Amino acid sequence: MITERYNKPSDMPSSLPVFPLRGIILLPRTALPFNIFEPRYLEMVDDVLGGERLIGLIQPASRSPQSSDVTPDKLLDDERSDSPQDRNWPLRRVGSIGRITGFEEQENGRMAITVTGICRFELQGETDLTKPYRLCDVSVDPYGADLLGDEDEGEVDREKLLSLLRLYLNANDMTADWRSIHRSSTGYLVNTLCIHSPYGPEEKQALLEAKTLKIRAEILMALAEMEIASKNEGGGTLQ
Repeated sequence: MITERYNKPSDMPSSLPVFPLRGIILLPRTALPFNIFEPRYLEMVDDVLGGERLIGLIQPASRSPQSSDVTPDKLLDDERSDSPQDRNWPLRRVGSIGRITGFEEQENGRMAITVTGICRFELQGETDLTKPYRLCDVSVDPYGADLLGDEDEGEVDREKLLSLLRLYLNANDMTADWRSIHRSSTGYLVNTLCIHSPYGPEEKQALLEAKTLKIRAEILMALAEMEIASKNEGGGTLQ
């Protein structure tokens, strides 16, 4: 696995390009596809492909402070945007480092990439302002355990997780490849469900920042229980 080349915090960069994207999180050993089309991010991808292929994925903060050089219309546009144009737009405290593990140039000038999560980071500040994209100082020290694998996956109530997943899918008229699900490790299953869950930026950030896989699974199951209950008018939770 590509993530096995990173074994300790010192293997990770202290500064890297970041891709601010609202409502999207990346967790260790999971992968997400992206369709890159903005010139600033096309340049970012071109630059990192010539090196370690590492980028940071982080959510913008919910709201930018008012400033004299930002019009109300521009502020509203950036609040609605998946990736704000404002270089001063504040970012969340925690994001993830991912490696570009696949890419394909497309005829329309876009680029399709796949990013595989390696480790979460804590934002330290912004550095180089000469690029059209943002570069930030980061520290992975608080999340060094991400590099060791999901050592606490045996503490996750997998049976309850699968039961809730089945109820959730039924409540939303959705299907799943249960053969693949049963073959997946508990850590991979929890993290994959988190990154693909339909929840909003705040819920996604809570899942990202959960200290352990067990806590993350508990948050995910609590969110699923609330949604199932709301769809089933007075339905209870699993015990």
